[in-house]
Amino acid sequence: MRRGALLAVVALVVLSGCTLPYSPDQFDDDRELGQIGDYAYDDSFAFDGEDRLTASQLEAATYRSMARIEVIRGLPFDHDVELEVISREEYREQREEPANASAFQNELWRGAFVVDGETDVNHELDDLYGDSVQGYYSSDRIVLVTDGSDELRVDRGTLVHELVHALQDQRFGLERHGETLDERRAEEGVLEGEANYVPYLYDQRCDGEWDCLADPPEPTAEIAEQPFNVGLFLSIYVPYAEGPSFVSHLHETGGWEAVDRAHDERPTTTSELIHPVRYPDEPVEIDLEDRSSEEWELETDGDGEPRTETVGEATLFGTLWADGVIDRPIDEGGTEPVPYNYSDSATDGWAGDEFRVYEGPDNETAHVWSLAWESEADAEAFADAYRDLLAANDAEPVDGPDAAVDGVDTDTYLIDDEDPFAGAYRVAVDGDRVEIVGAPAIDDLEAIHPIEAEASLERADRLAESPATPISPTVSSPPSAGSEPPTASAPADG
Repeated sequence: MRRGALLAVVALVVLSGCTLPYSPDQFDDDRELGQIGDYAYDDSFAFDGEDRLTASQLEAATYRSMARIEVIRGLPFDHDVELEVISREEYREQREEPANASAFQNELWRGAFVVDGETDVNHELDDLYGDSVQGYYSSDRIVLVTDGSDELRVDRGTLVHELVHALQDQRFGLERHGETLDERRAEEGVLEGEANYVPYLYDQRCDGEWDCLADPPEPTAEIAEQPFNVGLFLSIYVPYAEGPSFVSHLHETGGWEAVDRAHDERPTTTSELIHPVRYPDEPVEIDLEDRSSEEWELETDGDGEPRTETVGEATLFGTLWADGVIDRPIDEGGTEPVPYNYSDSATDGWAGDEFRVYEGPDNETAHVWSLAWESEADAEAFADAYRDLLAANDAEPVDGPDAAVDGVDTDTYLIDDEDPFAGAYRVAVDGDRVEIVGAPAIDDLEAIHPIEAEASLERADRLAESPATPISPTVSSPPSAGSEPPTASAPADG
């Protein structure tokens, strides 16, 4: 079992987690669940109801929490975990300046309209986490980050969340095997989903049969006014937002045994988190042909194979919501324990996608993105939403809507060079597939990925000779105040 994994609780504004120092001493194998040393799950303490504790009180609260998690989860802890408390200043000193992201990663997030072409995605991620971490779990150790006062301010939900990670580590391991962005988010949906669902069940007992520490702050769905990149946040947050509902579905339909199995057979797509009835499922395999000219080189992996990525349903939803294309409160239609709702008709029919990056003669980058959908209607719904996404970023159609090249419906758009997402974009719909090509200029689209190789020169000549004719496609109405999505420029502003 690998113990190097690190897990942090992501909250709306607070990214939190925790750890306890490792003790090699094993707990008694013959003990009853809910009894750890001198502490039992039904203990009451004089400091219950408080959120500021002394070190000794925190120790007692931690062991009682472990005992209660055992009762809820029906699984014992094997051994102790270590709890360390550090100040915010110490935490800042531990952080390192992030390295720049690769050209592939920057093009991926730019192509998804999440992080603009003028911003490095690693730095955007660093800004997102910034000073918001309250703690983390890693290698039998929970670290709590405090304000440095003599009394320790403890968030009950954070403590229980990270103790669940410790139990997961001891019983199942925290290894991740996902090869794509979407698969990694899906895997984390089991880990973070359970670590949010168990505190939810824990809180329910605190309302009656158990005396507990102070209630954690009420979560809020209000993110439209936050200073961070909302689209990137929603991509990262899906394991915490939809994971609990996924685990809840498993627990309610198959008991904890079904949750145990999900640790061994983790979901492979965020679509399964958003729609638990689809679990277990596999994404559609995309057959994407490289038809680029000699000027454009397809990025490959260490084995010389095309380097690919899968963006997935959750990140698609995140960028459409952040840009106002999906125009509703993020919690509309949501359910407990976390009321975020990533389901929308524009993305519900996702079946698979593959993203590839190309490098041009002057080190510029471009991409080809093929997306599979459950039906032709689903493909059209997403294509319409993507056109609205382009319009929200000031794209102007070049050759008119629904132009057809060799039987494939296509649209070509241009975003001005002054815009952070500047470039040319082509959207092609063919049955249940949507193919998107993004490039620095219109002429590059056919050089990177012609719709059909034999038609590429004819189409390139037609586009080059035709003046850009702006057309005003339908755009989602502007978001209103409150918990609605931010304006289209929010992701670019970071």
